[in-house]
Amino acid sequence: MDGADPRYVINQGVGSKRYHITYHGPGGHSYGAYGMVNPMAAMGRTITDLYAITPPTEPKTTYAASVVGGGTSVNAIPHDVFLEVDLRSESAAELARLDKQLNDIIANAVALENKARSIQYGPVTYEAKVIGERPTGRTDQAADIIQITQAAARALGFEPTYEASSTDSNVPMSLGIPAVTLGSGGAAGRAHALDEWVDVEKAETLKGMQVGLVTLLALAEGH
Repeated sequence: MDGADPRYVINQGVGSKRYHITYHGPGGHSYGAYGMVNPMAAMGRTITDLYAITPPTEPKTTYAASVVGGGTSVNAIPHDVFLEVDLRSESAAELARLDKQLNDIIANAVALENKARSIQYGPVTYEAKVIGERPTGRTDQAADIIQITQAAARALGFEPTYEASSTDSNVPMSLGIPAVTLGSGGAAGRAHALDEWVDVEKAETLKGMQVGLVTLLALAEGH
C-alpha cells in the first residue's frame, strides 16, 4: 500500500539510482587564495550539464539534483561540498544509460575545473557513492493478483488505472514474483512538495481502503 487514490494499480516498477557525490578541494581564503580550484564550481557544472540532458518521455526517464551542501564560511573557498542526485526510469537500459551520462558529467566537470584554475595546493577530486537503488519490473495485467485487484476496485465503484511507480513492489516484480501496490484510500496531491495535502474524510477513505482489504482476503482465500 502506498499513496492514497484507490483507483491506482501499480503494476510496473520504476527503477531508480541515487548518488551522494562529494567534491573535495584544497580550500583557502576567498581573497588571499583567489584563483585556486573550487569544488563548488565543479558541483555547479555537474548540475547544469545534467540538466542539459533531454531524457526520453517513453519509456519515462527522469533525473533530479535534490540536495546540496558544504562550505564553512562566506569568506572561504570550500574544501568540501556535496550533491545528491536521483535518477529514474521505467527501463533498465535507459536507467543504465542515464547513470553513465551522470558519471561522465561528474568526471568532466572536475577535469574542467582543475584545468580552469590553479591546482598549486591540490586539485579537485570527487567520490560518487550510490545511496539507493531499485530495480525495474512489471506484473502482467493477466496475473491473478491484478485480476483480483481490478475486480475488487470495480465492485466498490472505482475504475482501476494501471500506473508505473517506485514502491516496495519493485523487488518482487524484478524477480518475476507477481506483486502490486494499491492506494490506501482517500485523496492526496502535490507529493513531496511543501504544499502536499491529504484528505482523510472518513466515508471516502474507508471506501478506498476496502479495495486493498478485499484484495487481500480474496488472495488469502485463493491460497
